[in-house]
Amino acid sequence: MPDEITADADLLNAAVAEASELALKYFNNGTKSWEKSPGNPVSNADLAVDTLLKDRLTMGRPDYGWLSEETPDTSDRLGRDRVWMVDPIDGTRAFLKGRPEFTVCAGLVEQGRPVLGAVCNPAAEEFFEARVGTGARLNGAKLLARDGTELTTAKLLASPRTFAPGGAGPALPSAEFSAVNSIAYRMVLIAAGRFNATISMAPKSDWDIAAADIICREAGCFVTDQWGSEFSYNARDIRHPGVVVAPPALHREIISGLAAA
Repeated sequence: MPDEITADADLLNAAVAEASELALKYFNNGTKSWEKSPGNPVSNADLAVDTLLKDRLTMGRPDYGWLSEETPDTSDRLGRDRVWMVDPIDGTRAFLKGRPEFTVCAGLVEQGRPVLGAVCNPAAEEFFEARVGTGARLNGAKLLARDGTELTTAKLLASPRTFAPGGAGPALPSAEFSAVNSIAYRMVLIAAGRFNATISMAPKSDWDIAAADIICREAGCFVTDQWGSEFSYNARDIRHPGVVVAPPALHREIISGLAAA
C-alpha cells in the first residue's frame, strides 16, 4: 500500500501541475464561456483542463472511478473502492474576471475518505498537496495550521451576513471578513495559516471539497459541515450542506456558535 499510494500521489501531482499550466494559458490569453444553468458559468478552459486530467488519471489508473464537475456522472464510480474527484477550475467566476483566485483541484478518495489531494493556484504559483498520514505541503514546505485565535477576533473567509444580526451565527462585530471565489482555495488558505477559518453555508459537491479536505486535515484542521459532521465521499448523493474549516479549538467554537444561533 505505501508504494502504491506514493505512485498515485506522483501521478496526481504531475497531472495537476500539467493541468494548471494549461489553465494558466487560458487565464492569460482568454477563453469562451457560457452558462450551464442560470448563474453557473463554464468555459472552454474548464473543459480542456477536465479532459487533460481525465486522460492522465484514468489512463494511469483505469480501475479507479471518476467524478468531475465537468463530466456526466455515472453509477460506475459507486462500485469502485478508489475514485478520482476533480474540479478542473474551481472559482470559474474569478477566472473569467481575471482574478487570480481560481484553483485546479483533484483528489483520490478511498472507501469514502480522501487519501490524496492536490490544489493548485497557478496564477499565484501555489501548489498545495497532501497524502494521508504524511502531512500537507505548499510548494514543498510543510503546513501546520495555527490554533489559539478566538472567533470574535478571527480573520474569516466567510460572508459577514452569516454573522450579522439575524444570521445563522453569532454577531461578530470585531471579526475580519474576506472573500475568495474558490472554496478549495479558501480551505487551503486556512491550512496555510493565512486566515483563521472558512465558513460556507451554501451546498457543496464532492469535487468542490475532497482534494482540499485532506490537505486541511493533514495540516491539523477540522473539516466538517456546519453541524460538526465529517464528510463521506462517493455516495449516490454527492451534495453536502456546507463546510467549516478551522484549527480544532476555533472549529469547536464556531460549531457551538452556529448551534446556539
